[in-house]
Amino acid sequence: MRIQQIIKLGLLTVSFLGSAAMAQINGVWETEKSDNGGYLHVQIDNCGDKTCGTIYKAFRDGNENTSYEHLGKQLIWGMQPAGENLWKKGSIWAPDKDKTYKSKMLLSGSRLKVSGCVLGGLICRAQTWKRVQ
Repeated sequence: MRIQQIIKLGLLTVSFLGSAAMAQINGVWETEKSDNGGYLHVQIDNCGDKTCGTIYKAFRDGNENTSYEHLGKQLIWGMQPAGENLWKKGSIWAPDKDKTYKSKMLLSGSRLKVSGCVLGGLICRAQTWKRVQ
């Protein structure tokens, strides 16, 4: 009976820590500017027991672009806490290339390093996003 209580407590603790880790990353993040000066605001939130991100706003030349064709589309999905301030095993879609990359994210204060690779790591891209909200 005592072993079952310890196991339940351990599972509850792991569940709580995973939820706490996901909560730290939740919010609105601004991507780096593209070559044409455009950038996005991405809303990161929980999607069940994983983390996902949706294109919340788009900007071009510093002005909001309300006609951006990808508004509301999912950009990040399947991210899982993988250590302190680290999320892995997810995917990220790059609208500018229309490619999906295996991705990971590393949180450092109000900065989020987002990186993704294809072809077993032969081709990789990375950006550092800043927290907006």
